[in-house]
Amino acid sequence: MNFEQDIKLLLSSRNSLIYILTEEEERLEYTLNDISKTIFKQNICTWDFMNGYNNNPNYEKNTKKNPLQALENIEYINTKIFLFKDFHFFINDISVIRQLKNINKWQKNNNKYIFISSSEIKIPQILKEYIILVKFPLPNQIEIKLELQRLFNILNINESKSIDNLAIAYKGFSINKIRKSISKIVLKKHLNKDIIKNILKDKKDIIEQNNILDFYTSNKNLNDIAGLKNLKRWLKIRNNAFSSKAYSYGITTPKGILLVGIQGTGKSLSAKAIALEWQLPLLKLDISKIFAGILGESENKMKKVIDTCEQIAPCVLWIDEIDKIFSQHNNNTDSGTTNRVNNIFLTWLSEKNSYVFIVATANNIINLPLEILRKGRFDEIFFVDLPNFEERLNIFRIHLKKVRPLTWYKYNIYYLSQISQKFSGAEIEQAINEAMYNAFYENREFHTQDIINSIKYIIPLAFTNNESISKLQEWVISGRLRIA
Repeated sequence: MNFEQDIKLLLSSRNSLIYILTEEEERLEYTLNDISKTIFKQNICTWDFMNGYNNNPNYEKNTKKNPLQALENIEYINTKIFLFKDFHFFINDISVIRQLKNINKWQKNNNKYIFISSSEIKIPQILKEYIILVKFPLPNQIEIKLELQRLFNILNINESKSIDNLAIAYKGFSINKIRKSISKIVLKKHLNKDIIKNILKDKKDIIEQNNILDFYTSNKNLNDIAGLKNLKRWLKIRNNAFSSKAYSYGITTPKGILLVGIQGTGKSLSAKAIALEWQLPLLKLDISKIFAGILGESENKMKKVIDTCEQIAPCVLWIDEIDKIFSQHNNNTDSGTTNRVNNIFLTWLSEKNSYVFIVATANNIINLPLEILRKGRFDEIFFVDLPNFEERLNIFRIHLKKVRPLTWYKYNIYYLSQISQKFSGAEIEQAINEAMYNAFYENREFHTQDIINSIKYIIPLAFTNNESISKLQEWVISGRLRIA
């Protein structure tokens, strides 16, 4: 159900006092006016502290800077819907509270409705029984497309072919922010060349306003990852799942994936590669920043994370080492905060239909609660195993090409792959780096033998974590995990 339908339902149910949370005052006024014309065949009446009422000269002057008088005059104004702008600054005043309660019954009998617009929630406890709180959503894709068409016509810009993709990219922006963004791009004369890059930069600015999410710029693609053929194919099939074409086709929006495996096997690299491959902004959630502050603040921070992701959408949300927080072995010394945060997140995972693709990584799935593993939370759970011989060949090739792009083929990667059994990709990279340090110290070029020596001194994590890996491999055999 969209916002207009919600409001019409509230009006038909005689909810006479409605509090709208929004930063888009102008767009809200336009929307309410449209609803009023449809239902009551008249315009709404608005009030603000500096100008008083608009469109009502008889009551304009005596209500300027007088919120109480503005409420009292409702009885004498022949209008059904009233919009009080920034009224949260006055709603905690005892006289305003009393007046709102006094006129509540009269409003219902006379079919009059008060809307309060505010950018923050400041509803006094005593009025919570009388007030309905509604969040005004950001413009949807259709509204954004119409606004872009209007702007392009005004500015004589011929971008009709890319307007659908731009409407998706601008999702999460207010109408005012879209106008400012387009104006800035036009002034720089970069509309055709850098428009998506500029939109991503504007989205980064939104993210940086909170210090819980980090905006990542990825330069890694799926070709930088050796192996993981099943995961790559799964991702390529869904490459255009967030496009307008996919929406028209009726495809279900992908929710996300959980990548499980020991450290260094490419789970984090995969998250970065997905964002670049799909040309979506990558946000990383720092879980440690959620659990800080006073009682109740952690839950609000998690809700803020969800709101920000949905505002920025389409995007990729990367949650690293999710098993460290969402664990069934968490203690109860935090007054239930962890459980409440978990519940908020799990509910969102199940119910979300926004274009937020989650890539969660975990080193140990055993500690995760069953609620997060059941179908519906993630589209798929992949097990990122240690690289096999062929994959180790590719890993050595990729890393050696980075440091020795002209001579990489001189290294005996076949033998190196043979002796590095149970090494992760990160440990192979570590062996090459160690070999380079040793050779550089001796003022010479590093060779295959230097890497062999490094491999001999590295104890792979697989040897010390063999029990956990065996359990994960058993899950794969049972069909509960899918090989990446």
